[in-house]
Amino acid sequence: MINYFKTVQGRMERLSAYEKACWIDMVNPSDDEIEDIAALTGIDETLLKAALDEEESARLERDDNVTMCLMDTPVITDTDEGDIYETIPLSVLSNKECLVTVCLRGNPVLGGFVSNRVSADTTKATSFLLSFMMGNAKAFLSNLRQIDKKSLRVEAELHRSMKNKELIQLLSLENSLVYFSTALSATYSVYTKVGRLPAIAENEDYQELFEDILIEAKQASEMCNIYRDILSGTMDAYASVISNNVNSVMKLLAVITFVIAVPTLIASLWGMNVPVPFQGNAWGFWIVIGISVVLSIVAAVWIVHNTNSVRIKTPRQVKHKRRGGGDR
Repeated sequence: MINYFKTVQGRMERLSAYEKACWIDMVNPSDDEIEDIAALTGIDETLLKAALDEEESARLERDDNVTMCLMDTPVITDTDEGDIYETIPLSVLSNKECLVTVCLRGNPVLGGFVSNRVSADTTKATSFLLSFMMGNAKAFLSNLRQIDKKSLRVEAELHRSMKNKELIQLLSLENSLVYFSTALSATYSVYTKVGRLPAIAENEDYQELFEDILIEAKQASEMCNIYRDILSGTMDAYASVISNNVNSVMKLLAVITFVIAVPTLIASLWGMNVPVPFQGNAWGFWIVIGISVVLSIVAAVWIVHNTNSVRIKTPRQVKHKRRGGGDR
């Protein structure tokens, strides 16, 4: 899909066809559309197709006529299992005649330009690029806050009941933070290269805006790393809790099995087709039952006592004991 826009008296207006100093927004374009835009603008098809590869790395390319800034931008995918936070490439290309943006999906930052919620001037390529860079950094921050709030909700649900669904959601959020961290690192390096462009380095107004952009991008990167570390620690903690719960259940089952084995053994011995004690006694059955109960209680008390008396010594305790023994 291709749309044409142009800034007219400070507002973004939609055009019906290509004009000079316009902005061409390409969303998942076909090969024919790429060929048409390449013919209109003189931009090489290879540059126009760069952002259509989801694995394309962020970079800045310049030649005599065209400047391409390829960045990663956050997107939210709605699925049956919930929202998935991902990143996809988006390229901003400019030459002396026009601006071109290429992406596989619609971008909310560019949508703000179209709806005039955010001002952008298509006649000034540098200003347009900086406006998008600032919006992109804020979009990362917004998505990171959403991930943090969602992780807190999932953790609250896990406190009430330990379910696989919530654990899978936490794992998905952790994966999203890993993608965001990688994308922000690559995008930040591209931002620093953009700051060395003559059009920005030699303009004080652009330089101030660019410094604000770097601050926002750095904040997003730091927030992402903090959230990722916290979520990783949370996942490890829940893994330990689950392991402890399994150990407790297995311990209980082992105790029950051992206690039940005592009366089973006695019943097996007294059930043999040979002479056994108390077989001629009128109270023989109840005597055997009483012996089974007493031995079962003794076995249960012995197991519980020995289990609770087991203590795992930490390396610090072992070291302290060794030092105490040496002193004596």
